[in-house]
Amino acid sequence: MCSRKKLSSQAELQSYTYPKLHTGKSWYIDFLAYDPAEGRLKRKKYTLDNIPTKTQRRVRAAELISSILKLLRTGWSPWVDANASTSYTLLDVALEKYEKYLSRLDRYKTQKSYQSRVNILREYNASLPIPIKYVYQFDKGFISGFLDYIYYERETTGRTRNNYKGWCSSLAAYFIEHAWLKENPVEKIRNVEETAKKRIPLTIESLKQLKTYLTEKDPYFLLACMFEYYTFIRPTELSNIKIGDISLKEQSVYVSAEISKNKRAGKVALNDNLVRMMLDLKIFEHHSGCYLFGKSMKPAEKRASSEIFRREWLKLRKALKWPEAYQFYSLKDSGIRDLANSEGIVVARDQARHTDVSTTNKYLSSRDIPVHNEPKHFDGAL
Repeated sequence: MCSRKKLSSQAELQSYTYPKLHTGKSWYIDFLAYDPAEGRLKRKKYTLDNIPTKTQRRVRAAELISSILKLLRTGWSPWVDANASTSYTLLDVALEKYEKYLSRLDRYKTQKSYQSRVNILREYNASLPIPIKYVYQFDKGFISGFLDYIYYERETTGRTRNNYKGWCSSLAAYFIEHAWLKENPVEKIRNVEETAKKRIPLTIESLKQLKTYLTEKDPYFLLACMFEYYTFIRPTELSNIKIGDISLKEQSVYVSAEISKNKRAGKVALNDNLVRMMLDLKIFEHHSGCYLFGKSMKPAEKRASSEIFRREWLKLRKALKWPEAYQFYSLKDSGIRDLANSEGIVVARDQARHTDVSTTNKYLSSRDIPVHNEPKHFDGAL
């Protein structure tokens, strides 16, 4: 792995070789030039067979070699549009400038939403076999793949996917304004049909089935599922939780403002079942700076992407032959439903860190919303 990175770095430093004329049955000029998309030197060839005489071929070859060499020395590559002088702008650099632009937006909610999409775009790019490196590679193929990832891999609705498409278009427009792109590649991508939200809570029987299966197969992922069910901590926040954020004495989990979706710090209660599970798995034998869920779902010093939960869930769902409507986030829906039915919607609201009961109600179907006992027993006038 390291040697491959070294070779890639060497290729980038040695960005070209001198053009050379080849004669014989076929006359041509060839040279190697660095292709940023693939991270390696690639051979480029120009044929001269269409020129009638050998003398004319040699004259044309000399002119071409001189011209190509001058271009190569200025940083030109045949693999990138020669007219786009800023085509080599690094995507990371462009996104950092875009983030500074977002920080100046008046609406905090829009700013936060777009920043989240930038983070997901980075996660997707990092997951590719060959991540794109330059802005010019932000093309129709890359964006279509990203939208498929949003729609199929992250299991979102058509509306969410189309919203991401609109955001990609605005991002491309930002790139065009800075002369990093020449045209908007999103214009050639169609919307998909928008359907209703397809996520549903797990039944009590399904929750029992999950516990039985994961107790034997993967107790660490069972712990992650229990965290989602009992604490309602969002997957991205959950991937940022460290062991030091957990208080056994207070039986709570602290969610800092830095990792909270709404940028508000808060604490949530830690269920007895979670405490027992963590003690059984010897979670607290790891130091407080470790992330609770690392790449292997076990505590680790390096943070893992929140995608680990979704990937493991897909394996679980396939093994148990569950419907697509059962998603990892369904555990939060299920937990809110069960806590609201058991202890009341206000308790569920506070555990979910919702600012209003109406937000909590969105997680409950009409049949799941608990009724108050007082109306059952008050003495009316009729």
